[in-house]
Amino acid sequence: MNVVRLEDIQDVIVVLRDRSVIIDCDVAEIYGVETKRINEAVKNNPDKFPSDYVFEVSDQEFGFLRSKFSTTKFAKTRTAPKIFTEKGLYMIATILKSKKAVEATFGIIETFAKIRELSRTVGVVGCEE
Repeated sequence: MNVVRLEDIQDVIVVLRDRSVIIDCDVAEIYGVETKRINEAVKNNPDKFPSDYVFEVSDQEFGFLRSKFSTTKFAKTRTAPKIFTEKGLYMIATILKSKKAVEATFGIIETFAKIRELSRTVGVVGCEE
């Protein structure tokens, strides 16, 4: 069984619009499904994915993502990817009910908790200086 590691999730988190987010193809990889399945879940459940849960990138943001990552990540992508916030990741977990999805959700929760803890620590250190 492939265990979802904190490091694997941390490696795919990107800061976009001042938020820590994950691109749809990376969400698919974490949850062990095809990207089109992730996007179908969003399309079929629009009421579960408001704009603060999932959004599409602008052309400028897509250009930034293309420059940040290897072009192979977006080689098959004809449209701008969907971007999942932490809330969107939790919501997709309610739709994907596999054992892998449950495991991935635990990893995501732990990773985002760790990020928040680190940012609070950095904020406290920054205030003392």
